[in-house]
Amino acid sequence: MKVGFIGTGSMGSTIIEALIQSGALEPSQLIASNRTRNKVQQLAAQYPGLQLASCNVETVQESDIVFLCVKPSEFKAVLNEIAQYVKPSLIVVSITSPVLISHLERQLSCKIAKIIPSVTNYVWSGASLCMYGSRIQTEDRLLLEQLMMSISRPVQVSEQYTRITSDISSCGPAFIAFFAQKWIEAAVEVTGIERNEAERLASEMLLGTGKLLTEGGFSLEHLRQRVAVPGGITAEALRLLDGELDGVFQQLIQVTHAKYEEDLHKVESQLFGEELNRPQC
Repeated sequence: MKVGFIGTGSMGSTIIEALIQSGALEPSQLIASNRTRNKVQQLAAQYPGLQLASCNVETVQESDIVFLCVKPSEFKAVLNEIAQYVKPSLIVVSITSPVLISHLERQLSCKIAKIIPSVTNYVWSGASLCMYGSRIQTEDRLLLEQLMMSISRPVQVSEQYTRITSDISSCGPAFIAFFAQKWIEAAVEVTGIERNEAERLASEMLLGTGKLLTEGGFSLEHLRQRVAVPGGITAEALRLLDGELDGVFQQLIQVTHAKYEEDLHKVESQLFGEELNRPQC
């Protein structure tokens, strides 16, 4: 099996490295192309055997599965470039949330899937959100999920929930890191604790909390109750957070969804601008 990557930016390179380091694929099973050729050259130098494609068409022609890891604004150019070269058996996987499966099925005559990864996949952890087009067969789905299982927990979701599931799974690490960073900054300012010590403690806390929730049989509510003894210090702090954060997460969801709708509209305008602007009879 040959797996291709069009785009080797932050997330594309993360998936490539995770697949190699987990043993899911040998470097020789991978081929990649990128607008900035130097990025692929660096990966090929780091993982001898990884094939550096001369162009996106070569990636498509040499692959059984192709991951499209490009920005929404770059999809039109990439699809125009590869459309006539895809074979019906090829599986094209988009990792970009505002590019819909229906968009790709209108542009490409092959099998289409969408998989939203997470930076946590770099350490073979976290979820990968899986969505499938109408041409995907059971064996195709199993092949993709077996591949992603080596670096994540594949979770099949409905495309209508792409944004909220991505908020939790893919954006979540940044949100949690931001929360921890602000907490640490306050700890240093108020108490004088060394930043490195506070960061180390916070990192270990996050790791242990994740294990309690995934391996320890704890639910979020159970975990909160176990730590927050009524009348205790933790309970008092939670009371503060509950009041100060009231409505914040609703606003967060509104912001991410508004940005998603904006990006979705831009993608549709770029891909189907003439059709969208054509007067209806």
